[in-house]
Amino acid sequence: MIDFFFSLIRPIQSVVAWIMVRFHDLFTALGMDPAGGPAWALSIVGLVIVVRIVLIPLFVKQIKAMRGMQLIQPEMRKIQQKYKGKTDTASRQAMQQEMMALYRESGTNPMASCLPILLQMPIFLALFWTLNGIKNGEGIGALTDTLAEQARDATLFGAPLSATFWANMSDLPTVLLTVTMIVLMSLSQFITQKQLMAKNTSSAMDENNPFAQQQKMMLYLLPVIFAVSGVHFPIGVLLYWLTTNFWSMGQQFYVIRRMPSPGSLAEKELEQRKARKAARRGKPLEMTKSDVAPEAVSGAEAVPPPRKSGQRHQPKRAERNRRPRPGTPPASGGSTR
Repeated sequence: MIDFFFSLIRPIQSVVAWIMVRFHDLFTALGMDPAGGPAWALSIVGLVIVVRIVLIPLFVKQIKAMRGMQLIQPEMRKIQQKYKGKTDTASRQAMQQEMMALYRESGTNPMASCLPILLQMPIFLALFWTLNGIKNGEGIGALTDTLAEQARDATLFGAPLSATFWANMSDLPTVLLTVTMIVLMSLSQFITQKQLMAKNTSSAMDENNPFAQQQKMMLYLLPVIFAVSGVHFPIGVLLYWLTTNFWSMGQQFYVIRRMPSPGSLAEKELEQRKARKAARRGKPLEMTKSDVAPEAVSGAEAVPPPRKSGQRHQPKRAERNRRPRPGTPPASGGSTR
């Protein structure tokens, strides 16, 4: 089984190495030192960007699956409450049958949100092993042993790309760079998970919901994992993780802002932005006061409604320009002929 797994990862490693070497050739052609740290560091960044672009379809499927699970959470709670306290086999089977029926009716699958992550694991492991192999000067495919040794000896801010915090605690440049990268890795992971919980969670979801509890656990657990394991990773691997985290943070910010979950704070903010944009264009404001933030509602009564574009104000004609009707006596103060 292990041999089969390694045989599956090996071709992916060759593709990863080929992409990284091609980026290295590009930066070398642009005038960078082929043995310098910046050329190899940017090659790692370029590699991560290409891989994450390729994985966007899987990310979209994962988002849709997670969103579907969030939407059926209220119905799932009703089923769980219905069988709460019933521990007999018949009740458990009945609850499972109702859960499966709910999944079929809603078109969701609890494994669908995990499947994209599982499919990504071989790619991420190939990335990690390729970059970790550079530490020992071991190449693969287009990344020959000579290029791997060149990347191993390349330095970034005075620290070798193959150096680790744990093995080089006496080297000040390595310590400063690794600590900075580990802090940024943990912080970016925390921000990514925090914005997901704060803005893209449906208001109908209970805090005691297992999905919400899982997100809360990941909020604090993942940064700790990055901090603890990061001291053993080479700088090249830390650069890979840091780039991945920043990509994930930006990608998730875009998804939350443009395609928020139904019933979430991000969806309300999106509707408010659409309403303000429509108001600037002179279109009717299709929002109720309950949809608008309280600070935006205060003082709204004193503001007159905007005039529709293209509508001209018709002035009233002056009384002196009106001709009296026949048989109508002139106004007081007027002259008669």
